[in-house]
Amino acid sequence: MVLPHNLSPWGMFMGADIVVKAVMVGLAFASVVTWTVWLAKSLELLAATRSGRRLIRQVDASPSLAHAVGEVEGARSPIGRMVTAAVQEAELSAGLGKEGLKERATSRLDRIEVAAIRSATRGTGLLATIGSTAPFVGLFGTVWGIMNAFIGISKAQTTNLAIVAPGIAEALLATAIGLVAAIPAVVIYNLFARWIAGYRAMLGDGSALVLRHLSRDLDRAGRPKLMAAE
Repeated sequence: MVLPHNLSPWGMFMGADIVVKAVMVGLAFASVVTWTVWLAKSLELLAATRSGRRLIRQVDASPSLAHAVGEVEGARSPIGRMVTAAVQEAELSAGLGKEGLKERATSRLDRIEVAAIRSATRGTGLLATIGSTAPFVGLFGTVWGIMNAFIGISKAQTTNLAIVAPGIAEALLATAIGLVAAIPAVVIYNLFARWIAGYRAMLGDGSALVLRHLSRDLDRAGRPKLMAAE
């Protein structure tokens, strides 16, 4: 093994064994994936949270489900789908018992909430995988590099620091890159976990709000007024 004397990160990478190079490239790619997921998921959750809060305020201010449907018409937020689903279930359940309607509406809203959370968590599992495996992948590269460094020392028949240091440094670089990939992934994953928990709570508030509107409309007229007032 040729031991370079250039101890810059690029010089160590270029002088590393092909396996160590592959480990470094893989870890660098994992780091890029981490920041890509952070950017895309942050924009997605930010838009979803803002839209959800705005629609909750509008639905809360609406006097009935029929009026709320007009307020959320065209909105892609799960809150809008909840309002529409409650009205659709009321239409399909015309003439049936009130309690059965509430149960069926609750079931629809629960499925919408589950689908929204599943969409919100998509991609975060990749962060958990990177955060838990990247240090070990980097450690593998380090162990492999140190093995090659000792082989080089044996061939050179010397333990001179100038000969030993470059090979050891190349190996340790793999561990450093592994930590650079893993630490942000873990931090971002925990950030998203808290953000999604808040988003889940917001959807729960929206579902409860829709069910309260449905209950009021049932008590007012026996079943919700499904058509908006002219």
